[in-house]
Amino acid sequence: MTNESVLVMTPPINDGLRDWARRLRVDVPGLDVVVAEDDAAAREALSGAEAVYGWVSPEMLPAAKRLRWLQSPFAAPFAGYYYRELIDHPLTVTNARGIYSDHISHHILMFMLALSRGLPYWTAAQRDARWDSRARKHGYLSIPGSTVLINGVGGIGAETARLCAAFGAKVIGVDPRPEHDCPAEMHAPEEMDDLLPGADFVVTTAPHTPETEFMWNADRFRRMKSSAYFINIGRGMTCRLDDLTAALNGGELAGAGLDVFEIEPLPADHPLWHLDNVLITPHVATGGAADIVERRYALLRDNARRFVAGEALDNVVDKARWY
Repeated sequence: MTNESVLVMTPPINDGLRDWARRLRVDVPGLDVVVAEDDAAAREALSGAEAVYGWVSPEMLPAAKRLRWLQSPFAAPFAGYYYRELIDHPLTVTNARGIYSDHISHHILMFMLALSRGLPYWTAAQRDARWDSRARKHGYLSIPGSTVLINGVGGIGAETARLCAAFGAKVIGVDPRPEHDCPAEMHAPEEMDDLLPGADFVVTTAPHTPETEFMWNADRFRRMKSSAYFINIGRGMTCRLDDLTAALNGGELAGAGLDVFEIEPLPADHPLWHLDNVLITPHVATGGAADIVERRYALLRDNARRFVAGEALDNVVDKARWY
């Protein structure tokens, strides 16, 4: 009989996870790692597991009699990851927040700089081989002296606030649970509507939760300046695409930078593709950075060490709020 704690890696399994399993057995003494290659293997392994990396479905959860810790591979997982039985279960869930902050904040600044300087209009002229000093259809917006409203000031939002402040912007943060020191002037979510009319950039990094679903809608867009830019790198289900499209077409906003969408992939016939004041990237804000994989492993390794030692875990999730 072993005194080791058992961690199960649930499907889908790839070569990277198999390598992680080998490393964890060395890096975390006292931890036995089981790689469950399919659902049948996962169901069998969960009966003796105290920890899981991946996900435990509603059908699998009853088999996990000893489960105390679930490490999500994601900062904001797919809809349905947090279901009622999992929320009510005494296990602790931790997530991967914090490992993307620099890469995604750089993506946000890319959108801000490109939109504020009119890059979409200049690139359109370039494609047409058209030398046109009047191609830009909106006036230049200087980030120094602008007001940036950041909705969701976790690790990504806090790093974005730092970068915007370094450019000379005034930064306003909105978050229900502020945890990070940053140069943003912090406000509660119920103050959002009063803050929107003063913002030149509205950046949303918020996860999809019952409270944030479709929080960006026609009413909110009407409150914004017609010269303001909307940037979403959080989750697509926080924004009604039809309302955003209508606001852009109606001149209620100057433009938008979007990495996430209510429907993914964004359908090829969606009108957002053809708006010249919109920048679209296909949910790639981390940029495919090579160091993300190692950061994710380091988070799992360090939490596994804490778990085996009986210490408090990092990145604990409020399951009822999904983050």
